[in-house]
Amino acid sequence: MDEKIAVIGAGVIGSAVACALAREGRRVVLFDRAAPGMAGASFGNAGHIAAELVQPLPSPQLLFGFWRELFALDGPLEVPLRRLGRFAPWAWRFARAAFARDANTRQLAPLVKPASAAFEQLLRDLGRTDLLRRNGHAQVWFGAHAQRNADAEANELRRWNIPAVRLPDAALAAIATAAQQPTSAGLLFPDSGHVTDPLEIVRVFAQHAIDHGGAFECAEVKALVPVAHGIELHTESGARPFETVVVCAGPWSAPLLAPFGLRAPLESAHGYHVELPGHDAHIDAPIVYMDSRVLVTPMLGRLRTSSFMEFSALDSKPDPRKPAALRRKLKSLGYRCDDDRPSWRGARPILPDYLPGIGRAPGPQRLFYAIGHQHIGLTMAPVTAQLVTDLVAGRTPRHDLGAFDVLRFGASKRERTS
Repeated sequence: MDEKIAVIGAGVIGSAVACALAREGRRVVLFDRAAPGMAGASFGNAGHIAAELVQPLPSPQLLFGFWRELFALDGPLEVPLRRLGRFAPWAWRFARAAFARDANTRQLAPLVKPASAAFEQLLRDLGRTDLLRRNGHAQVWFGAHAQRNADAEANELRRWNIPAVRLPDAALAAIATAAQQPTSAGLLFPDSGHVTDPLEIVRVFAQHAIDHGGAFECAEVKALVPVAHGIELHTESGARPFETVVVCAGPWSAPLLAPFGLRAPLESAHGYHVELPGHDAHIDAPIVYMDSRVLVTPMLGRLRTSSFMEFSALDSKPDPRKPAALRRKLKSLGYRCDDDRPSWRGARPILPDYLPGIGRAPGPQRLFYAIGHQHIGLTMAPVTAQLVTDLVAGRTPRHDLGAFDVLRFGASKRERTS
């Protein structure tokens, strides 16, 4: 039996888990069908460490006003008509979660609020604090109701002890002037931050695991099979036995977990980004344009801009209308944006209650998982890695993980009939 730990998925979550396990002296084999950070959403994420996003997305307000967010009305949300039937059960769970938002926030907040500090500590330990900027992030509104909207946002987050202050006048003026908006309001969230190269973050995590006795194998894991004394990991080159496996395969995780009695109703919410090379930032922090649902983050030598929640199939093709719409919005906000530059699209793994799945599968096998981190995978990576490492080591995790057990969605068919 191979004594190494298999971590499936070399995105930011899987690479952070491999890094944390390696720091405890464990030997890890990190599997992915592409190089670390390249196969899923980690390569193209917006780089925002969102320590303020403690509230899961499902809410009564969104539930009854979701139509305003539809792509057909120039919003960020789209569910292709051909997927409505298949999407309906997930949407029903989402709707139920909307009425448990406060309860779910109480579970999620302890994992999200320390995100910036956890990131800074980890990068300090790895000698790469150059990749992190802790200047907070800005939220900006335009128009007649701008101040009212900013006040409402600040009041809501104040309930959860999320600090938000008025965006300094000079910063707000620079943003509003570029967008040619005479009326504006803005908030600064000082506990947030951003990374200057998300792909390099993943590479640093993965390389640390390799440098400390681990390995990376470029292989697609097609199946996991429980056996008498462990787990067989199946790739195109055959089956390999492991005593311990951690599944961090994003939206591809559900079929890997099913043989162990876990039903993971994951959806893939595709996001798009457009980059602006050599473009100066209005401020040295991410800006969320709340009216446009656009995020702009300063990175090394470029700005990265992101938007959209496209609930399309994993094997679907990019929609060229999305980057075109994003470019139009960027131009209206005062950014120089060439129409012929390439764009990117990636699938974010989302469970219907917008809580991640972190835990251990039932049964004798040592099968662990860290999945469904929705829009805040980068944000939660160091904290999640600590929690998974606690589980693998047999320690009581530093946070109660009961709310994150995937069994909250019921057991898989195999488990129910056994």
